[in-house]
Amino acid sequence: MLLNAGCQISFEAIAPTPLILMLRPRSGYGQWVAREEYLLEPQTQIIEYTDSYGNLCQRLITPVGSLQVKMSVLVETADTIDVQNNAPFVPVQNLPETVLQFLLPSRYCQSDRMGNLASEIVANCTPGYDQVEAIRRWIQTNIKYSYGTSNASTSALETAEDRIGVCRDFAHLGIALCRSLNIPARMVVGYLYQLDPMDLHAWFEAFVGERWYVFDATQKEPRGNRIAIAYGRDAADVALATQFGPLNLTDMKVWVDAA
Repeated sequence: MLLNAGCQISFEAIAPTPLILMLRPRSGYGQWVAREEYLLEPQTQIIEYTDSYGNLCQRLITPVGSLQVKMSVLVETADTIDVQNNAPFVPVQNLPETVLQFLLPSRYCQSDRMGNLASEIVANCTPGYDQVEAIRRWIQTNIKYSYGTSNASTSALETAEDRIGVCRDFAHLGIALCRSLNIPARMVVGYLYQLDPMDLHAWFEAFVGERWYVFDATQKEPRGNRIAIAYGRDAADVALATQFGPLNLTDMKVWVDAA
C-alpha cells in the first residue's frame, strides 16, 4: 500500500539549543520512499549524518523563539509482515558481527535480570521464532496498554512488574526477554497505518532464521503497512528528538493515510 505519512513538531527555545532529530525513513526491506519533504520554519541550517545503526539524523541549533519542523513522506509499504513459524534459533557463534550488539543488556532492557520469566514464557517452544512469538503473545495478553502509565525512564523490568504500559514499554519488554534467551532483538520506531489512536509507534524485531522478523505485542494479529524510521538497542538510540539545552516541545501531530 502507498502511504502518506508524517509528523509536525513545534518547539519553543529560550536560547539557541543544539538539537538532533531522527525523522527521515530510508528505503529498505518492506518499504520504498517515493517522495519526501522536510520543512523548517524559520529556515535553519541543518546537517545530516548517519549514525552507527544506519539511521538518518539531522543536526541543528534551534533559534530563539518558536521552531516548527514538518516531515512528510510518500512510501510504498508491504501489506503484510513476514511470519515464519519454526524459523530456527541462530547460535551465538554463528551470528553476524553486526548483530551481536543486540544481545547485550541496555539502558531500558535489563535482559540479564529476566531469564527466569523468559524461560517460563517459552517453556516447550521450539528455539527460535516460536519462542519470540510466545513472548509477543504473552506480552499482548498479560500487559495492559494504557496511556500515561509510564514515563521516559520506565524500563522493561518495571513493565514486567507493573503489567502496564504503552508501545515503547511493550517493545522494551519483548527485547529484554528475547535477549535473555540469546536471541538478538532491536527496537524500531516509525508509523503504523490505522493505529488507534494515531501516534508514532514502536515495536521490536528479533533475529532468527538468519534474518530480522517484525513482532508487535500491541497488536493481536500480524499487521503490515509499517514505515520504519529508526533502529536501535532501545529507546535511548531511537529518540526522534534529542535536545542539549532548554527547549520545550509545544505541539506534535502525526498522520498516516492511504495515498
